[in-house]
Amino acid sequence: MRLDGASGGCLCGGVQFSYSGEIGGALGKITACLCRQCRRAQGFAAAVGPAEASGFSILQGKDLVCEFQSSPGKWRAFCGRCGSPLYARLQAKPGVLRLRLGAFDTLPKDIAIEAVIFAEDPPAWTSLEDAPRYPAREADRP
Repeated sequence: MRLDGASGGCLCGGVQFSYSGEIGGALGKITACLCRQCRRAQGFAAAVGPAEASGFSILQGKDLVCEFQSSPGKWRAFCGRCGSPLYARLQAKPGVLRLRLGAFDTLPKDIAIEAVIFAEDPPAWTSLEDAPRYPAREADRP
């Protein structure tokens, strides 16, 4: 799938980005990752789309983007002010970023998770299938 001028950013608004290029497809599957590192970095599973690094542009807040080497050869990028995750990159694949889908303002409705990875022994709280659904906050929450 191709995105043209898809925008996004961090929670505090300090970092704003744009992406134009392929997402998923030949670059890899769009995944939800349940590994311990992603759960710690995101607070839940990470929804990730592999994307062309050349199509990713920081429009605002480049000085706020921090990278942390979470394992040998793997860096996770986030806003240094609010902590919002933005992407990950692998030294072995310099032309590919794994963009965090939740950081986008909007995405086409047909982008979907194609695989759940590190799903061998997930915590019970990562299963959403049987949870009730609400259009906003749960009904009994003040």
